[in-house]
Amino acid sequence: MDGQQGQQRPDSGKNLIKIPSYQEVFGTTSSSSSSAPTSYNPPLPAAAAASASSSSSFSEAFSFLKSSEFYSPPPLPPQPSTASRPPVANPSTAATQSKNAILVSNRQKGNPLLKHIRNARWTFADIVPDYVIGQSSCALYISLRYHLLHPDYLYYRIRELQKNFKLRVILCHIDIEDVVKPLHEVTRTSLLHDCTLLCGWSLEECGRYLETIKVFENKPADSIREHTDNDYLSRFTHALTSIRRVNKTDVITLGSSFGSLSRIMDASMEELARCPGIGERKVKRLYDIFHEPFKRVTPRPNLVVPDTPDREKASGQPSSTNNGIPGAAEMPGVSKNKKGSDVKSALTAAFAKYSEKIRSQGRDAAHEAGEGTSSSTMEGDKTNQLD
Repeated sequence: MDGQQGQQRPDSGKNLIKIPSYQEVFGTTSSSSSSAPTSYNPPLPAAAAASASSSSSFSEAFSFLKSSEFYSPPPLPPQPSTASRPPVANPSTAATQSKNAILVSNRQKGNPLLKHIRNARWTFADIVPDYVIGQSSCALYISLRYHLLHPDYLYYRIRELQKNFKLRVILCHIDIEDVVKPLHEVTRTSLLHDCTLLCGWSLEECGRYLETIKVFENKPADSIREHTDNDYLSRFTHALTSIRRVNKTDVITLGSSFGSLSRIMDASMEELARCPGIGERKVKRLYDIFHEPFKRVTPRPNLVVPDTPDREKASGQPSSTNNGIPGAAEMPGVSKNKKGSDVKSALTAAFAKYSEKIRSQGRDAAHEAGEGTSSSTMEGDKTNQLD
């Protein structure tokens, strides 16, 4: 039996994988453990086993990989350019550039404003406006000192833009002391050409405007709106603090005293004054806010157009005023202050009087002209008879 097992062992060893021992991997003697351990040598084919055992470097240990079919040499490193040039984009490549960068016109080279654009990328491009800060937004830069030297510069630059951009910003740098007249001219030009005017008192502020517009380009308007919670207390506080001189402490006092907004609106001034911390001015303002009508009706005075003496004589009736009218005291429903009709009827009467006056003047002129012609014809007849 032992002989048979011994005969089977060599046959079964052909399918076994040989695992290297600790001495074969890290050294053959125990003294080598005190020194630095050598690199790990994986099991190699029989042809390369002798050379791999004697190698001590990493490259020599894995040099067999270069001869395999899966090895490919690494790519060559890119050669550095001799001269670094700023990126200049032409019209064909300007549209393909990154959307996250501000396109700067070549005419803005040397502008110290570019040093203060730090929170957004920018690159030079061959564009019509000074800055393209979005797909449909642009900006024109001008300083008041330059505007005083070239008053028509802004007008011609806006005319070059035409209607290619939805948002056109005029970025005005105020760098002079007397700003009234030049700023008035820049504002007038911006309003007439449907442009948005942004004034900056420093180059840092102007650069921050460009950065902010670029950062908020694709963001919705909700990001800059005031956020209020949907619970009742938040809306109740927001509604009452919108009234002048009413703070959050007053809102808590009113809420604890009345319980709801409808009771506050229906409260009288005496009830509002009983709340601690609510003074006379706040009571009056709260009461006026809740009881004044939304549409204010301003009383218009009734215009009274007295009749002219000529018309009174022609009609044979006395004046329309209440002086000397006995029936005015007998009418209890008519007020004594009501001396005329409303504005529309008063204007109609005034226009009627004016037209009648014009017609009477025309008739008088025609009558005088007719008398003049008749007298001239009579004189002519008398001269003919004498002849």
